[in-house]
Amino acid sequence: MDVKQQLMEDLKTAMKGGDTVRRDTIRALRSAIRNVEIDMGHELSDDEALVVLVKQAKQRQDSIEQFQQAGRTDLVEEEQQQLEIIETYLPQQLADEEIEARARTVIAELGVTDMKGMGKVMGRLSPEMRGVADGKRISDTVRRLLSAQ
Repeated sequence: MDVKQQLMEDLKTAMKGGDTVRRDTIRALRSAIRNVEIDMGHELSDDEALVVLVKQAKQRQDSIEQFQQAGRTDLVEEEQQQLEIIETYLPQQLADEEIEARARTVIAELGVTDMKGMGKVMGRLSPEMRGVADGKRISDTVRRLLSAQ
């Protein structure tokens, strides 16, 4: 079952079960996907829908950080609940060790020896790891590996 179908089924279940947080979160996800479909002028593939969900998760993470800095624990909890729901639709995230191993391989394949080659490495790693690793984690790992050389 693709992501959009799964969202629809889970929305029905949440509505029947009275789970308002899940219902509202799924509605927001479906709306975000639909908005991108309208902007692009075609139905999104499963991979494209996952990209939208990753962006939604990233927005929640950013909101959590901002609310924590502002001392708004009530809003932090709400965003955290939404993030946990969104993460159930995303593929399993790679561990830091897996990101580092793949980054080392790409650095060696490209022959990059300093920070000047970071763009090349990121250009190769980012599409490969889309959805399974956050871009910031990838970037931090590559930066650390290249600065150690």
